[in-house]
Amino acid sequence: MGVRKRELPGGSPLVNLGTLDEAIGFHLRVAQDASFRAFARRAGQHDLKPGHFAALLVIANNPGIGQGALGRAIARDKSSVTPIIQSLSRRELIDRLTSAADRRRIQLSITKAGRALLRRLAPHVRNHDRNLDTIVGADKARFLGLLKRIADEIS
Repeated sequence: MGVRKRELPGGSPLVNLGTLDEAIGFHLRVAQDASFRAFARRAGQHDLKPGHFAALLVIANNPGIGQGALGRAIARDKSSVTPIIQSLSRRELIDRLTSAADRRRIQLSITKAGRALLRRLAPHVRNHDRNLDTIVGADKARFLGLLKRIADEIS
């Protein structure tokens, strides 16, 4: 296969990506980054980092969830879920409570401010997903199946 060059945003010159041009992992990350940037831009939430929205939504849907379960749910290890929890807590979007049953366990719950943020973001989430649905088209179920298969089988 011949080498293709990729045009970069902002009028940058073409760059030879070499084998990255055909690397699934590279394109997964590029697509994910593009999706996060587009969502943040449309929602006006430039301080909402990747994974924070997912963590906030999972906490809202699972009051009292622990850090380990949250990490598994959003596919993050302890070293990356801890800063997410700290950031959400600093922003007063979640509360961290010590479990009455096991004082070593921290239970997470969403605050009123966290619920308000989710309500404000909901229309942007729906619009963003509709845009992605348009791009993927009739192949959505297959595409989601492949992404889930990659996540399940590669870890």
